[in-house]
Amino acid sequence: MFSEKPNVTIIGFGAFGSLCARALAPHMRVSVLDPDPCRAAAALKAGHAVMRRPADLGDEIILLAVPVSAMEGVLTGLAPHLRPGQLVVDVCSVKERPARLMRDLLPCDVEILASHPMFGPQSARLGLAGSQIVLCPIRGGRWRRHAAFLRRVLGLKVLISTPEDHDRQAALTQGLTHILAHAYATFGPPPRIRTRSFELLHQALGLVAHDAPEVFSAITQDNRHLAELRDRLIHALASVPSGCRCCPPPSAYAARPVGSPSLDRPAASPLGG
Repeated sequence: MFSEKPNVTIIGFGAFGSLCARALAPHMRVSVLDPDPCRAAAALKAGHAVMRRPADLGDEIILLAVPVSAMEGVLTGLAPHLRPGQLVVDVCSVKERPARLMRDLLPCDVEILASHPMFGPQSARLGLAGSQIVLCPIRGGRWRRHAAFLRRVLGLKVLISTPEDHDRQAALTQGLTHILAHAYATFGPPPRIRTRSFELLHQALGLVAHDAPEVFSAITQDNRHLAELRDRLIHALASVPSGCRCCPPPSAYAARPVGSPSLDRPAASPLGG
């Protein structure tokens, strides 16, 4: 794929930055830049070179694994130390704002690729092959070679999009998922009596239930297309009938004490079984 191993510096060695490092290390020379001493120590322990300051950056690829809220500060500090031809890639969960910041704050002779890996530490536990990654080319053409690497070597499904179209689609496929997971968590532990469909729903929402707070914030607050979908969801739920004549009201279930025979064991059969 590459004539020789490219050099990549990952800025930010949190949960996702460390996932990127593990995935790329067999194919690239990975360095890490993170001001947090504990994370820098973790990167060293994992066998990666650690850089101490942005002035040391000289690698071909700079991968920004930082929250959306930190992007402006990171880009401002990074920009004076970049050289022509370097490729800067972000992995934020939304794309319009990071793309705009990179375009506005980085030198015009630096290539820019906005990306969104549609997986995380939880969903990638069994490997990356078959997962999606969205690429939004902003400036330069070398992204095509890296797209081929992602597809052929890592086995990812590569989708090309614009930042606006990405955020519009992700508002439904990712934004509502996180909103539903957040709401579902308020119901407490799942009951023992479950259908298969409930099990699948529980597992799906569990994939995002433990995402970092900054990930949830970016997905639900930094995507301008989500507000309308959230309102439509609330309206749709409000239009669902609140009960039916054949079933007791929800309060009847709430009033039944835990350990009730009707919940913990089958009722006696009228045939004496």
